Amino acid sequence: MSNSRHVPVMLQRCLDLLAPALERPGAVVVDCTLGLGGHSEALLARFPEARLVALDRDKEALRLSGERLAPFGERADLVHAVYDELPDVLDRLGLSKVDGVLFDLGVSSMQLDEADRGFAYAQDAPLDMRMDQTTGISAAEVLNTYPPGELVRILRAYGEEKQAKRIVSAVVRERGKEPFTNSARLVELIRDSLPQAAKRTGGNPAKRTFQALRIEVNGELTVLERAIPAAVKALAVGGRIAVLAYHSLEDRLVKQVFAAGAANTAPPGLPVVPERYQPRLKLLTRGAELPTEEEIAENRRATPARLRGAQRIREDAE
Repeated sequence: MSNSRHVPVMLQRCLDLLAPALERPGAVVVDCTLGLGGHSEALLARFPEARLVALDRDKEALRLSGERLAPFGERADLVHAVYDELPDVLDRLGLSKVDGVLFDLGVSSMQLDEADRGFAYAQDAPLDMRMDQTTGISAAEVLNTYPPGELVRILRAYGEEKQAKRIVSAVVRERGKEPFTNSARLVELIRDSLPQAAKRTGGNPAKRTFQALRIEVNGELTVLERAIPAAVKALAVGGRIAVLAYHSLEDRLVKQVFAAGAANTAPPGLPVVPERYQPRLKLLTRGAELPTEEEIAENRRATPARLRGAQRIREDAE
């Protein structure tokens, strides 16, 4: 097991962004993407007065991080849930507002490292890709059963794959002979169906297709579209949110929610802007912050990370 999986991305910067909201006694922070518990452990250690609520849809991640966070005892509540279920989780715990929220939207490094989950294109594995293996359809089912037009749409929308049509027509031809079960066959098929020029750019040619399948299988963007506004809504005034995104689709979504919250929504021409039109959020990052070159050198998984932060400055208008 490589050490890189234990290094949470942009950890120090996330902690610093959230710090002003979490230093007071009784502060509640939510880690919406617990994973192996790296960020959660650091939050509990740095803010000794804070209580943590952490969510993950992957039962194995909850088990492992439960062991890691056991020393913090009652201060940590670990919950099996997808992050768009945040309002229900807080409701069950009797929490109306929280002081900090962290999202790290990368695929948990555990899932990438576990060959049998089929997230990684570097090794052969069953095409599964479900973060919660107790529910939903696998990547193989998507490949084997979706109509061609739908597959093209997914590859374009979620993988930003310019060669989507080419790849899909090869997939449809091959699945007719034999259904897809393993990742190596798909990687090989993608390699074979791309023109030479496309193979020379940007790493493994299968990367974009795998990203697209993962997003589809886990409903990631749909979930995120609900989760980020819900998290903003859960913040108390003065509360802060930090989001680490790893591809442009996620980052764009976060940017839109933050920008809308930070906008003055008054009709033009009002001499005084009434409270209900005032911005709800203040942006804490100028655009998206990127990892440092040192960090990328130490942990290559940090390479695509984009961090945005915002602070709640007003209640919602009634």
